[in-house]
Amino acid sequence: MTVRELAEQLGAEVLVEGDLSREVKTGYAGDLLSWVMARLPESAVWMTVMGNLNAVAVCSLKDGACILLTEDAPLDENAKQRAEVEEIPVLRVTEGSYRTSLRVAALLGEMP
Repeated sequence: MTVRELAEQLGAEVLVEGDLSREVKTGYAGDLLSWVMARLPESAVWMTVMGNLNAVAVCSLKDGACILLTEDAPLDENAKQRAEVEEIPVLRVTEGSYRTSLRVAALLGEMP
């Protein structure tokens, strides 16, 4: 599934287009940047409420597929500009990380 397809299936708002053709292989949910930096899988959709410059840096460093802001979390302007430069898609949904994670797992065929 591509980031574009994921966004459409979730009804997510696209805040930064980036590379919407990027393949999403799995998901990861977390808000503690140092924890995520050590564990974010490559090509994962990262569900978080962290819409700041450091989140974009972590996603870039770990080669994440995109950032998915949950709970209608804001994306600050510096982060938006950096995500555009790095071509990292940033999406947003109103649901919390728990429900969003369940939906993403189902869409990716990762539910038990």
